[in-house]
Amino acid sequence: MKLETAIRQREGAAFVPYIMAGDGGMDRLIPTIVELERMGATAIELGIPFSDPVADGPIIEAAGMRALEAGVTLEMVLNHLIEGNDQFNVPIVLMTYLNPVFRFGVQPFFDRANECGVSGVIIPDLPFEESLQLFADVNRHDVAVIPLVTLTSSEARTTSILEKAEGFVYAVTLKGTTGKADVFPDELLAYLTRLTEQSRVPVLAGFGVHRPEQVQTLGQACDGVVVGSFIVEALHEGRTEDVETLIQSAKHLHA
Repeated sequence: MKLETAIRQREGAAFVPYIMAGDGGMDRLIPTIVELERMGATAIELGIPFSDPVADGPIIEAAGMRALEAGVTLEMVLNHLIEGNDQFNVPIVLMTYLNPVFRFGVQPFFDRANECGVSGVIIPDLPFEESLQLFADVNRHDVAVIPLVTLTSSEARTTSILEKAEGFVYAVTLKGTTGKADVFPDELLAYLTRLTEQSRVPVLAGFGVHRPEQVQTLGQACDGVVVGSFIVEALHEGRTEDVETLIQSAKHLHA
């Protein structure tokens, strides 16, 4: 199923959990994806471990280091997805940095991603405008390049991104790296509502979300949420029930 279609057809708010590929062993990757789909994930953001993760907070950075120490590479992750993608239907969005894509080769990367059934890619250290230029002559096989917008993005830049966005727009809720936030900026809900009204594609809010009431509140201002640090930490600690509870909190929004 296409990424945008999956988000549009969700029940309640969309919920996209982030997991770090290879954290806990590559043999856990496909079973974890299958289990998150069973729990009700709308799509899954799959992180590729990288040695200099500029957008990652301490929990996700630690997970990436565990994966790197186990020898996990982009090619290894893609190979596992090819071998196991007949076991799940949930859309996969890769979150990687630009260097691994360059080392793999830009066209071979999109060819392989398509072969794996990947629906989208997020590259946080590549500005969206530059991605349009970099990938202009690349056959991306309908793999969406997901843009990020922030509270500090100018109105003109945000409008430009919204005009060309694919898959969904990733609205960053915090001014900083990923993590778990107890308080969001006062202007956040109005900002998310405005983005959602302007955007042709769904808008998902991410960074800091870790409680059911946050999922509920943000899910009424936009199309859904992306949750990373909480999911990564809970899975690492074996708290799968907490993960399912948070995912299920998106299904039925309270008025």
